[in-house]
Amino acid sequence: MIQRIQSVFLLLLALAMLSVLFLPIWSKTDPASGQLLVMDAYHINYQKADPGMSAPISTWPVAAFAAASALVAIVEIFQYRNRFTQLKLGMVNFLLIVGTLGSGFYYSGQAEQMLNIKMPGTFQAGYYLPTLALLLNVLANRFIRRDEQLVRSMDRLR
Repeated sequence: MIQRIQSVFLLLLALAMLSVLFLPIWSKTDPASGQLLVMDAYHINYQKADPGMSAPISTWPVAAFAAASALVAIVEIFQYRNRFTQLKLGMVNFLLIVGTLGSGFYYSGQAEQMLNIKMPGTFQAGYYLPTLALLLNVLANRFIRRDEQLVRSMDRLR
């Protein structure tokens, strides 16, 4: 059943993880030189690169974890007939979302050292969306478990 509340949570989770692919995750501005360093799901790049600046660093694991998580959430929506499979996919999705957060934090730490070490960088919306997705995943799993308990209680009455 596509109209269940956990399907709505899973759809929002997939949208949140897909938006991580398009939003900036971390940025840092050096006031002395005016340089802006931006990290998204694909690379860490200078906005205005001067000669002698380091080359962009690829951050493909962030994109891979986010895309895989969105795909698992969409597959999980259509597994509504088998709630046990949905719960297993929910656990896999939990690990993928934690992987997205962990790799985003790792690469932001690497980027921190690329530009004016004394000034801290700031996390952007792309970093906080996986946290929202984690909450949505927990809520979806809770309602899936509640459906399973309801079905089991109805089986006892027969």
